[in-house]
This record gives sequence, C-alpha cells and structure tokens, in this order.
Amino acid sequence: MHADSQKQGLGVRAAALSVATGILLSRIAGLVRDRVFAHYFGNSDAADAFRAAFRIPNFLQNLFGEGVLSASFIPVYARLNAEKRHEEASAVAEVTFALLFLTTSLLVVLGIFTAPWLIDVIAPGFSGDKRLLTIRLVQILFPGAGLLVFSAWCLGILNSHRKFLLSYTAPIIWNVAIIAAFFWKGGHQSQPRLAVIVAWGSVIGSGLQFLVQLPSVLRFLWPFHLQRTLGSEHVNAVIRNFFPVFVSRGVVQISAYIDALLASFLPTGAVAALSYAQTLYSLPVSLFGMSVSAAELPAMSSTLGTPQEIAGVLRQRLAQGLQQIAFFVVPSAAAFLFLGDVVVATIYRSGEFTSRDVNYVWAVIAGSAVGLLASTSGRLYSSAFYALRNTRTPLKFASVRVALTLALGYFCALPLPPLLHIDRRWGVAGLTFSAGIAGWIEFVLLRGALHKQIGAVPYSTLRMLKMWVAALLAAAAGYAIKTALRANSPLLVGPCVLLPYGAIYFLMAYWMRVSALEGISRWFRRRS
Repeated sequence: MHADSQKQGLGVRAAALSVATGILLSRIAGLVRDRVFAHYFGNSDAADAFRAAFRIPNFLQNLFGEGVLSASFIPVYARLNAEKRHEEASAVAEVTFALLFLTTSLLVVLGIFTAPWLIDVIAPGFSGDKRLLTIRLVQILFPGAGLLVFSAWCLGILNSHRKFLLSYTAPIIWNVAIIAAFFWKGGHQSQPRLAVIVAWGSVIGSGLQFLVQLPSVLRFLWPFHLQRTLGSEHVNAVIRNFFPVFVSRGVVQISAYIDALLASFLPTGAVAALSYAQTLYSLPVSLFGMSVSAAELPAMSSTLGTPQEIAGVLRQRLAQGLQQIAFFVVPSAAAFLFLGDVVVATIYRSGEFTSRDVNYVWAVIAGSAVGLLASTSGRLYSSAFYALRNTRTPLKFASVRVALTLALGYFCALPLPPLLHIDRRWGVAGLTFSAGIAGWIEFVLLRGALHKQIGAVPYSTLRMLKMWVAALLAAAAGYAIKTALRANSPLLVGPCVLLPYGAIYFLMAYWMRVSALEGISRWFRRRS
C-alpha cells in the first residue's frame, strides 16, 4: 500500500511538473506579448480600452472554460475512465461539447449586439472615443472567446487522460498570433487602429489554439458523435455540477470585474496598470497553484474506496500539494513586495512604458502579493471539494469574497486616497490590497469547511516561518544588488537581481531543511 502511495505521489508530481512546464512556456509567451503591448500602448487610452474590452468576452471564456469544466466535467469523466467505462465517458464528453457549442454560440451573438450596454456596466467611467473604441474591440473579441471555450473542453479531455503538456502549451500559439499582429502593423498605425488589428489577431490565435489540440482529443473519443442522449445519469451529473460551479466561477469573475469597474473611475492608466499587474500576479498563481490543482483534480476524482479511505487519501494529497505551493509562492510574494520594480521594469520597461509606469504597476502588484498565498492554496481546497462532488460550498464562500471585494475595494480605491491626501491614481493599489484581504477570508472558510468534512490536513507553522525567513534574506540581498546597479538598463538589472534572489532562497531553504525542497530533490533523483 505504501509503495502504491509512493507511486501515485510520483505520478502526481510528474503531472504537476508537466502542467507547470506547459504553463511556464505559455506564460513566457504571454509576458513577451505583454511587453510588446506595453511598448506600443503604454498606459494610454488605447491600452485602457483594449484591456477593458478583453475582460468582457474573457468573462465568457472563464465562465464556460477551464475552471467550470475542470470542476464539473473532469470528476465525472475521469471516474468513468478509472472504472474502465470508456464508452460512457466518451458519451459524456460528446454531450458536453454539444451543449457548450450551442450555449456559447448564442452568448457570442448576444454579446456582439449588446456590447454598448455591456460597456456601460463594466466600464461606466469611459466616455467619448475611448468608449467607442472599447465597444468595437468587444465586438471583435467575442468570437475568439467562444473558440477559447472549445479549447478549454479539449483541455478537460487531455487532463483527464494525464496529457497535460499539450493542453497547457497550446496558448503559446494564441500569444504568437497577437505578437505577429503587433510586428505586422505596429509603428505604422495609430494606437486605436492598431488595437483593432491586434484584436483580430487574438481571434485568429484563439482558433489556432483550439485546432492544435483537436487531433489529440479526437484520438481519445474516436469515433466522435455529436448526436448523443442527454438523459444518462452521468450527463445529468455533469449538468448538476455545472450550474453551481458556473455561478461560483461567475462570482469569482465578478470580483475581478468589480476591480476593473472601480478602476475605470480612476485617472487614465488605472485599468491598464491593473491588467499589467494581474498578468504578473497570475504567473505564480498558474505555475504553482493551477499546476498542482490541475494535476490533483483528476487524481483525487479517481480515488476509489470507502469514505474513510478517500478522506485519508485527500488529506495526504492536500498536505503535499499545499507544501509544494507554499514553497514557490512565498518567494514570489516577497519578490512582488520588495523587488517588484525590478520585475516590472524587466518585463515592461520599453517604448511608451516609462519609469513612472514601472513604479505605478509595482504599487499595484505589491497590493496583489498580500493575497497570493491564499489564492493559490484556495484553488487546491476548491479542487478537493469538486473531487468530492461538493460544488456548493466553494460557491457560498466565493459569494462572501465578492461581497468583501466590493465593499473593501470601493473604500480603498475611491474614498481612501482623498482621505490620505494622496493622488487618486494610487487607488488602484488599494483595489488589489483589498482583494487580497478578501482572498484570505475565503481561504480560511474553505479550509475550515473541508477539515470538518475529511478531517484536519497537517500543517507546519515552523516550516512556513522558515520559508519566509529564507525569502526575506534573499530579498535583502536582491535589494542590495538593485541599489548598486540602479543606473543600468532594466534588462541587465533584472537577471542580476532576480537570479541571485532565487538562488539564495533555494540555498537557504535547503540549509534549513524545508521538506518540499527535499521531496523535489528525491523526485529528480528517482527520475534520473
């Protein structure tokens, strides 16, 4: 039994490594895309318009895409495959695609025609040419969002079969299409016209991202039939799971939209700065939170046995997963707090993106760092609930998070800066800080509820303290290097600061015998 547990643990680590590798490659492509975006748009009106416009159809992708399908579809599909009921699993996948196709097509058409009213709801602070440009961009981007929903369906199939690398590297082609649009017309067009061209590049990239995964998916489902019955118990289970997760995911998305809505009332550049910061913030969330959660969800969903045995396996998986997440997220949060200007300048400092913009985005990303550990760890707890077919508990706590985000975000973004006699533009940092506080409250609620259901998951306060000590010492060394190299190019300062920072953190963690690092070392020794 112990040997089986070890084998399963190694399998999940390998899966998490595949997910992390895929995410890392796609995020690197995304950072290159954002650097090119910053070079041509900076924090201009066109940048605000594009970022706001992209959020609206992206809402469709996030609602029907990876998060919802992972929670509602993968537990049913993976369980059927684990029980060797492959024909029933294929039927569930085919019906899910048909339902997604019909629903998404309807919403895309509806979104295109209602774009002016959507802008009034999402970015009411926009007016004039800025508002008109945003409307036009929304209408272009909506079909691309529908294609990305189909791409997320492919991801669900591939993840259930433990084929993680293709599904998480597929977004690279989407990023490449956008970058190609910039290089094709950048510098030869006005910013509004260039924004339209880049939006069309995004739609083309969305289609390519779906098509590159489709052949591998069809190999698992061949022969593929769209005509399937909707009445099977497994399809009904997916539909029953779908709606609570849909609402839960929608609630989380509403939290992000509240931030964007409030930012639209702040001076020019606030919406773009928020988006730049969220791109950087999402990197550790995706690499270390999503990678572990995505690898664990099909594994936890496939666990067979008595309720006590399943609870024991989940506690073990959660403990290991939380250790892996924290080991990487703690130094990420410390880097955002103390070396955020170096991170931002290395990625974005170019062309229209000035040193003033660097400090502005640093303040925003420092606020995001407050809730970074809570957001990444909370993903894993939510995955455990989904594996247990409990979709309502995460919904309840996500609703609490949104209510807090609205109340705290409004106060910190709008009334607080005048009360402190500071520039209103800094209210966007208050948005991310307040969202982090709300994230911690949601995490505590998720953790308490899950412990009541499966028992307490082991947690080491000493281990967490060691990681923070290692991160702070590494940050101090990085800050000293940054000060010495301040007058040099950001592309030189970045590697000279961030690489030693990472190396010192790893060495300090190894010296203090942080268990996650020892586990990773053992895994690599076994692989070699």
